[in-house]
Amino acid sequence: MNPVDIAVIGTGPGGVSAAITGKIRGKSILLFGSRRLSEKMQKAQKILNYPGLPAVSGSEMAETMLRQLDQLEIPILEKQVSAVYAMQGFFAIQTAEELYEAKTVILAAGVVTGKPLPGEDRFLGRGVSYCATCDGMFYRGKTVAVLGYSRHSCQEADFLAGICGKVLYFPQLPHDIAVGPGVSVLSEKVTAIVGEDTASGVRTGQGTQYDVDGVFVLRDAVAPDKLVPGIRMEGNHVSVDLQMRTNLPGLFACGDITGTPYQYIKAAGQGNVAALSAVSFLAAQK
Repeated sequence: MNPVDIAVIGTGPGGVSAAITGKIRGKSILLFGSRRLSEKMQKAQKILNYPGLPAVSGSEMAETMLRQLDQLEIPILEKQVSAVYAMQGFFAIQTAEELYEAKTVILAAGVVTGKPLPGEDRFLGRGVSYCATCDGMFYRGKTVAVLGYSRHSCQEADFLAGICGKVLYFPQLPHDIAVGPGVSVLSEKVTAIVGEDTASGVRTGQGTQYDVDGVFVLRDAVAPDKLVPGIRMEGNHVSVDLQMRTNLPGLFACGDITGTPYQYIKAAGQGNVAALSAVSFLAAQK
């Protein structure tokens, strides 16, 4: 498969703006996200400072943006990206179902709220994983814990049940739980991941420890420094210059992921700049 020109991760105003600009500039686009675009935007009652859309609701703005994407024939891949790897001359984009390739990438996934669990960073890659499809085979016949944050986590847990000997499901946030008989649901909330050289258990708020061979932390979004190995951060935000370039050549970022102010108009403007910078980067490679 030949790499696409630009992969955009995120369908908020920044990601939509980047995808539109890239498409208009004649580049092939992969847009990862939800057709609802941004849940944050969907819940906004009224937006007062977006030029051309006075006193618009968030849902109305999302509907307008989605219509423009459809008119430009930019499909949305409703797949969660679990990792982005800088390769020699392209980026590999890992999802649960498939590996995609792109010459440039624009991160527009917004801010990931919440801090990592104690032990999560320490054991990442050593018993802690963010992708059941990617790493499930390492735990064939073993016991794993799944830390679920949404209904999508339930699907991943069911997938693991077909591989692992035992799957313990811990709902970390309230959501509809629909899992098969191969998954044991525990109402306790995990507060820490424990172990020596590798993760060997989870500890709950009730003080109970469950021994496991692996832990799958299945949030709806992955923090940028976990998503892209080697990316430079400033606190919780991706470090960019005025052209939305990160420290990794060919990788750009825009919107809330780059810092405050968290404004739709700011995100859209940065998305436009990021796409133009990606187009310039591609031209320079030729």
